[in-house]
Amino acid sequence: MIIWLASYPKSGNTWVRSLLSAYYYTKNGNFNFELLKNINVYPQQKYFDVKIDKPGEINSYWDASQEKIISEKKIKILKTHNSLLALNGKEFTKPKYTLGIIYIVRDPRNVITSLKNHYDLDYEQSLNFMLNEKKYLYDIQKKNDYADFHFLSSWSNHYKSWINNNLFKKMVIKYEDLENNTFKTLKNLIIYINNLLQENEKIDEIKINNCIKTTNFEILKHKEKKEGFPENVYSKKTDKKIDFFNLGPKNKWGKVVPKKFHKKINNIFKEDLKNLKY
Repeated sequence: MIIWLASYPKSGNTWVRSLLSAYYYTKNGNFNFELLKNINVYPQQKYFDVKIDKPGEINSYWDASQEKIISEKKIKILKTHNSLLALNGKEFTKPKYTLGIIYIVRDPRNVITSLKNHYDLDYEQSLNFMLNEKKYLYDIQKKNDYADFHFLSSWSNHYKSWINNNLFKKMVIKYEDLENNTFKTLKNLIIYINNLLQENEKIDEIKINNCIKTTNFEILKHKEKKEGFPENVYSKKTDKKIDFFNLGPKNKWGKVVPKKFHKKINNIFKEDLKNLKY
């Protein structure tokens, strides 16, 4: 069965993935980038028995690939940026494949600034990215390979597709809660996962503290500079890799986003901000 670690891009998924991989796949909670291989990204080619060589055809193989995953009789935590919306009539996942969902949501005004850096965009382009109901992602460096095709839709449609779906057990995490009270948020997340796994093992609070300490943003940023990071994307403008870890805790939209955009983005996301209590 699958536990989905889902989010819209640049919402804290890699941070949560780092914390969980350090807790569940080490003895002491000390993180390193190699541990991320224990929580793989879905979709990618290794989960498909056919080559996905056209954009948008991946939806025809979601069922078969997830059937293959659960046939291994193991619980897998998989990261995805896919929305939970149907694509051409095909559902992304089904209850028979899914044990539970962890969904991470972030203030959209901070997502804008993070997207801007990550994809080498300006603020208008970042906003349009988030409003595009037909938006999808794939690695532009791979030719005729669309096995990592993620159907996003708009930011609003994305979070609603996961949060409002009642077919699955789910836990919703706010990035801001993780940032402001990492220990409590991570401990609650571990309790949720252990309940899904039907494990009664005592929570190791020393290990949690080590997970938090070794996934500190500045440490991750330093690691990326020193060791590289396998999940960077390339700039369409320069064809060079863009730093994955950029502003982190310094990404406060009120200080970073030009003031001329403040009213516009507040108006656009007004209902969503209210719904999510931002």
